[in-house]
Amino acid sequence: MNIIKIRSFRSISTGPTLRNRLTEQTDQLTKSSLIKKSTVDLTDIDHFSKLHNKWWDVNGEIRPLHALNPLRIQLIRDGLANIGVKIECPYLPLEGIKILDVGCGGGLLSESLARIGADVTGIDASSELITAAKQHAVLDASLDGKLNYFQTIIEDFALNNKEVYNAVVASEVIEHVNNKELFLKCCISSLKPGGSIFLTTINKTLPSWLGGIIAAERILKVVPKGTHDWNKFVTPTEMQSLLETYGCKTKLIHGMFYNILKNEWSWMASTAINYAIHAVKKKEQK
Repeated sequence: MNIIKIRSFRSISTGPTLRNRLTEQTDQLTKSSLIKKSTVDLTDIDHFSKLHNKWWDVNGEIRPLHALNPLRIQLIRDGLANIGVKIECPYLPLEGIKILDVGCGGGLLSESLARIGADVTGIDASSELITAAKQHAVLDASLDGKLNYFQTIIEDFALNNKEVYNAVVASEVIEHVNNKELFLKCCISSLKPGGSIFLTTINKTLPSWLGGIIAAERILKVVPKGTHDWNKFVTPTEMQSLLETYGCKTKLIHGMFYNILKNEWSWMASTAINYAIHAVKKKEQK
């Protein structure tokens, strides 16, 4: 065994530098360890945070997300109606429904849900996007008392919000997280038994790579470059399996089509690129 003797840190002129480097390395390792156990992808958070001033520009860099809103509202409204949620007022079909919008960004979907009656809580890891969401919400007095935003991550939020919500929505989010299993587990833990989870995302296929990344980001540039990582996409089968693992039964899987030229979304049978999924949390057997 080789033994290296160091008489004293004082006799080594690089002592403080060495200690600083060791501290930096320790911090990096700790940070890396936390990220691996977290849902947060810091690169993606930074990417979307830079768009906070453009989030509500309907003709801007995230116009496909604006265009997707009507389809997302229909998915949630009809999905809840199909499992027996009664609509008392046609103009406020989600009145009395508590919804958690995970990864709410600047609040596009959250605001729309609140306007049709839902009591909405939006959470996002980006402080810039939460600020943008709050600033936009105050422009509409009708949203007062119906909409709350918090800058947090789902694994922290879920700790104190177990079985609180009638529905949890994560739209165009799961393809950006590091730990899909933990993400879904925490989302579902916030659901009441019998509650619904709604997800929209991108399939992991060759067409999704060609259409969602090559065409959308690099050729047509309708989506900011670097928005998506194909390796993080998830197939409907994998998604359904994960939902089942955490106690949810899938009710619907439907394909979605984006017409880039018209900036319009529509339903389609194929799930080769974009798809939506609705699942319901099973009630405990008595």
